[in-house]
Amino acid sequence: MKLYLKIITLWIFAVCLPGCQELPVKQPQIVESNIKSADGVPIHFTMRGNGDTALVFVHCWSCDSSYWQAQMDYFAADYRVVAIDLAGHGQSGMGRKEYTISGFADDVEHVIDSLDLKKVILVGHSMGGSVIIETALRMPERVSGLVAVDSFETKVQWPPENKIAEVLAPFKSDFYKTTYQMVKSMFAPTADPVIVQHIADDMASAPPEVGISALTNIFKWVSGDYQKQRSRLKSPLIHINAAQTNKPSAAEKVIVVQNVGHFIPQEAPDRFNAALKQALQ
Repeated sequence: MKLYLKIITLWIFAVCLPGCQELPVKQPQIVESNIKSADGVPIHFTMRGNGDTALVFVHCWSCDSSYWQAQMDYFAADYRVVAIDLAGHGQSGMGRKEYTISGFADDVEHVIDSLDLKKVILVGHSMGGSVIIETALRMPERVSGLVAVDSFETKVQWPPENKIAEVLAPFKSDFYKTTYQMVKSMFAPTADPVIVQHIADDMASAPPEVGISALTNIFKWVSGDYQKQRSRLKSPLIHINAAQTNKPSAAEKVIVVQNVGHFIPQEAPDRFNAALKQALQ
């Protein structure tokens, strides 16, 4: 009888244990939805995780929320993570006469409100850095920190207001070619050519009317008194950059990720995630 029970027990372990070992690890539920911005344009967002603090990711010019996929995967275990498609980008609606930094801040603000997020850290890449500053100034009671990714203190030379039309002329003449060449030039020489090709083609394929309007308004925002806007922030602003060319204010910190280009989160996701984790701490 004892031998029989021993055989049955061994059989149960042999049959059941492999199956138990292959059970998938439970992933945070993914929520995708749309809300209406201030002007009624549908804004698409993706959310995962259930942390008390929300990381809200804002993409750069002519990109979309999918560019943050590696960060959504990495941080969803500890934070509620939200990635937004700004109006005219990704799966969000179009129809605006102008695509302004203020309008994009409306998009982010309305997503935060609709999800009733109480404690938010905003993460914005490139143009997204301008957007998160405008958003934080509207919601100082909810935004506890900002991380600007290669938005400021970089090698980019922004045109003064009287040169904006001149800089925009090639984009108006041939949006795809001008955008494609510009984006390719923003990667490090060691970047994966597959990633370079994908991002350059994707951004160059954006709707020209959206891209040109948004670029015009980025230039106007930067050529204005944006330093004054930064000085009004109530929450800390940290920069994650490919290089540091200017010294920020004493209240700001720059974390440099070496040997990468402008698209740090896509070109070096592991090193960027480590830098963002450092910024969050």
